[in-house]
Amino acid sequence: MMELVLQIDTDFFLFLNSLHSSFWDVVMFYSTKTITWLPLYLVITFYLFKKFGWQQALFTLLFISFLIAASDQGSVHFFKNVFQRLRPCHDPNLAGLVHQVNDKCGGRFGFISSHASNTFATAIFISLLFNKKWLWIGMITWASFVSYTRIYLGVHYPGDILGGTIWGILIGYVFYRIYKKSQGRCFGCCVG
Repeated sequence: MMELVLQIDTDFFLFLNSLHSSFWDVVMFYSTKTITWLPLYLVITFYLFKKFGWQQALFTLLFISFLIAASDQGSVHFFKNVFQRLRPCHDPNLAGLVHQVNDKCGGRFGFISSHASNTFATAIFISLLFNKKWLWIGMITWASFVSYTRIYLGVHYPGDILGGTIWGILIGYVFYRIYKKSQGRCFGCCVG
């Protein structure tokens, strides 16, 4: 049964990864980089300070840093190092079939995607924090797009993305619940 699941995942990857062009190569290559999204992070930071004031905003930013560290390190130590599933760009069975951009592949193992995990953890936390429908749509769209770039670039299977998404949602939700419980004790106030 697992072999069938992995074969479907590989076939779906090969289909999605084959949909490329020189224009999208550039877009996807830069869209996967953290620095590209700096304006988004600055806008979120601005709204944190605007809504909560400097003390609570700094606490929230520190909390988000811990959330991303937990998501990222968990994706490596609980999944990549345990399952040791080769990235498609490292899989000798797919040699010559994977479309890569600028020959970037990353570490040997790909399950689960740290990009998917980190972006979805952040998206869920921020969406729960502000609880605005437009923000939910925007953050989930952003996390989904960044995650998809990993398939396009040939470094993750769809299953890696799905696993990272589930892990990220779990981490984002758990950290939000911890944040809500801890904020009153830290600042004697309640975030809406």
